[in-house]
Amino acid sequence: MNVRNPPPRYGGLAVLHCLALAALALGGLALVLLIVAGPAVAIGIPLAVAAHGHHHSRFWLGLVVAAASVAGWAGLAPLAARSVRPLANLTRWLSARWCGVPIAVPYRTEPTGPGHWRAIARLRREPAARRDLAWLAVGGVSGVVLLASAVGVVVGLVVFIGSRVLPEIPPPTYPGNSTPSLLIAGTAITAVSLYVAPWLLRAHGTLASLLLGPAGTAELEQRVRHLSQTRTETIDAGAAEIRRIERDLHDGAQARLVAMGMTLDAAGQLVDTDPRAARALLIEARDNSARALRELRELVRGIHPPVLADRGLAEAVRALALDAPVRVHLASDLDRAARPSAPIESAAYFAVSELVANVAKHAQAGQAWIDIRHDGTMLKISVADDGRGGADPSGGSGLTGIERRVAAFDGVLAVTSPPGGPTTVTLEIPCGLS
Repeated sequence: MNVRNPPPRYGGLAVLHCLALAALALGGLALVLLIVAGPAVAIGIPLAVAAHGHHHSRFWLGLVVAAASVAGWAGLAPLAARSVRPLANLTRWLSARWCGVPIAVPYRTEPTGPGHWRAIARLRREPAARRDLAWLAVGGVSGVVLLASAVGVVVGLVVFIGSRVLPEIPPPTYPGNSTPSLLIAGTAITAVSLYVAPWLLRAHGTLASLLLGPAGTAELEQRVRHLSQTRTETIDAGAAEIRRIERDLHDGAQARLVAMGMTLDAAGQLVDTDPRAARALLIEARDNSARALRELRELVRGIHPPVLADRGLAEAVRALALDAPVRVHLASDLDRAARPSAPIESAAYFAVSELVANVAKHAQAGQAWIDIRHDGTMLKISVADDGRGGADPSGGSGLTGIERRVAAFDGVLAVTSPPGGPTTVTLEIPCGLS
């Protein structure tokens, strides 16, 4: 699913994410060193010991240690190589959730066969695998930078502030290290570390996307696959919608029209012999025609609301907000003179309608806020509520259908919904205004 999440807005959570990503990056660097530099270390050090030895036995001991080291590397290196792709995929997943930078999976093939050495061959043969290996090397450096944020918090809270709170902690020595200066310095170091943590996460995710994302023709192939998938999903959804309309017409308005025709026919036969009964049948036919008209209007409103066609997206959403079971606040910079194309308006309207329905059904919210903006190239819609949070796009609740709807126009869906709330869902659809 093409879902984007913004980076954490709170420094404390961002620092924990920095610490976890730093550990992951340093672990990846260790894998790279094992795969690439392992043979040199396994052979070089024992041979150096053997070459500088003064005794014949030490020479043979060095050769035996070198052979054992090479055997150990031969057993560990394939396992490390098989871990490169899962580690890269974990980095992609965390980059989308924690750094706010989604990274597409660029692989053309999936690993095949149980052989460990095929992983080594794949690192040489597949460009995406080589880029994964390059990221693990570069990511280790980025992990050290991320670690600086967590270290800054620890230094500020423990070394500076803690030394004034707990006598067991020795204070740092520098000119003028009075209690006020230690507290001020500790607060400043901690605040700066908390402030830069989200930005470090964003930079780490951006750097990862340069190496872990599709490159060259792989990016074009990824784009073609995405468009093919969204086209297929859109066609299937359109066919399902047509079947729903046919079923509603057959079971609703069509059935009432047939019944009204039979009633009018019976009234025509009774109009001369029993005017009272004919009048009752005519009243029944009139009521059936009113119900059929109401059902047709509801069906048309479900296909394309008249207020959307007449007044545009903002006014249609305003009408939707007035009928919502929760209090909805609307802000928009759209007007009737400049509107997106009709298909995009329709997709955006029904997406907002589904989101408002989710707020009423699942969020247990008292209020909701809808903001509709257009920055010249992008239609941006956000729907926020003060509910319980915990919305998960993979768990249903209509978010999957909304994502599929906007993906047909190359749009994306961003969900921020921590447990306890609030929930904010943002839609971004590339479009111009006519």
